[in-house]
Amino acid sequence: MNRAVFLDRDGVINRPAVREGKSYPPESMEDFSIYPDVAEACARLKAAGFLIVVVTNQPDVGRGTQRREVVEAMHARMCAAVCIDRVEVCYDSEMSQLYKPATGMLLRAASDLLLDLSSSFMVGDRWRDVDCGRAAGCTTIFIERGYRESLRQQPDYRAASLGEATEIILRRCQREGESCL
Repeated sequence: MNRAVFLDRDGVINRPAVREGKSYPPESMEDFSIYPDVAEACARLKAAGFLIVVVTNQPDVGRGTQRREVVEAMHARMCAAVCIDRVEVCYDSEMSQLYKPATGMLLRAASDLLLDLSSSFMVGDRWRDVDCGRAAGCTTIFIERGYRESLRQQPDYRAASLGEATEIILRRCQREGESCL
């Protein structure tokens, strides 16, 4: 079985738009900016034997306020800049079994990539990510971005960035005697 690090997109990989303390996805390619530490963090995780899977809710497409082509162009740019094994996207509303905090995207990736969810991590910046990771049996890491949104469950770890989350993951796997190349 493989292990993965699941990453939320907006707020973990790229800068979100923040309005009145709430996080929103970027509206255009011009607004899509990848955090400086992301490529190195993902490369280190890959070198340690993890698969990198992005799991992102993008309901604005289903609502008709964002074009799917724009989201896919953002993902193409992201995948060109960062070593990512798979991108799981939910374009549906909160009623979907794929929409985080539901576990559908993680379960689909786990089935397709033969992942051991109990040896995997979910890294996100919102309560939906923490709840999703917990429900799927992953270790959760919450990236604190200072939004005006409360967590519903406590994460296993907290970090200020993906770079810091990577340090936590690599230290943990070394402490547990797992192979971290």
